[in-house]
Amino acid sequence: MKFIKSIKILKDELKKLKLKGKSIGFVPTMGALHNGHLALIKEARKENDIVVVSIFVNPTQFGPNEDYLRYPRPFKEDVKKCKEAEVDYIFAPDVETMYPDDYLTFVKVEKLSDILCGAFRKNHFRGVATVVLKLFNIVKPDIAYFGLKDYQQFIIIKKMIEDLNLDIKIKGVPTVRDLDGVALSSRNTYLSKEEREEATLLYKSLLGAKDLILNGERNIKKIKKFIYKKLTSGKIIKKKNIDYISIVHPEKLEELKYIEKEAVIALAVWVGKARLIDNIKIKI
Repeated sequence: MKFIKSIKILKDELKKLKLKGKSIGFVPTMGALHNGHLALIKEARKENDIVVVSIFVNPTQFGPNEDYLRYPRPFKEDVKKCKEAEVDYIFAPDVETMYPDDYLTFVKVEKLSDILCGAFRKNHFRGVATVVLKLFNIVKPDIAYFGLKDYQQFIIIKKMIEDLNLDIKIKGVPTVRDLDGVALSSRNTYLSKEEREEATLLYKSLLGAKDLILNGERNIKKIKKFIYKKLTSGKIIKKKNIDYISIVHPEKLEELKYIEKEAVIALAVWVGKARLIDNIKIKI
């Protein structure tokens, strides 16, 4: 495994491998790797000759009052996990490398970036799209892997690839959960023991809503009311802690008025200092 911080060195190395006909799988991360990330790496390892993992806490996707400075950065542990997962290259550039002082260019996928999480985190997805496109141009992967826990992010990157005619395949990997059902997230480390127990209500509410729908309920208001009641059934999550409960079209991410064939139920909830997101896809 090679650890590289230079854009030029990585591009030169990967270009040589491409000329030899090697396929490249890419997993972009912000580090603090957990089993969710490792599932992406495992998929990339299975399907490609070369696996590249980026570790870069991207400042442009954090708002002014968000957790950029305290975001977990256990770099030595991340390197160890990558080595055990048989990653070929770790790309871990400095902020100055990715965003020099004269940097001026940003990418935004219109409409999709302004709803759901985008309505609460201004410019978040502009930062995500920008850094992912930069990483795509550096790594030039054949396939890029993203976790479906960040469903909106997956759809935005998918649309960016389509609109900008990028020669990259994107693959979504199902959400990995702990034994208690909580979706794995680097921000779970912010949770106290009591908050962690409360966080289980997110997935429980989604599963309950799924059962309602599969048993014939189609009324959006009734389904949302059920989710809200379940989310607030504990001691910590209150109305003020819920950013949104949305039932949306799986591709357009538009709010549905009625569920016909497919839907994604998405949540964003503050549990203590951790903003947790989760979702479930329903097929009727």
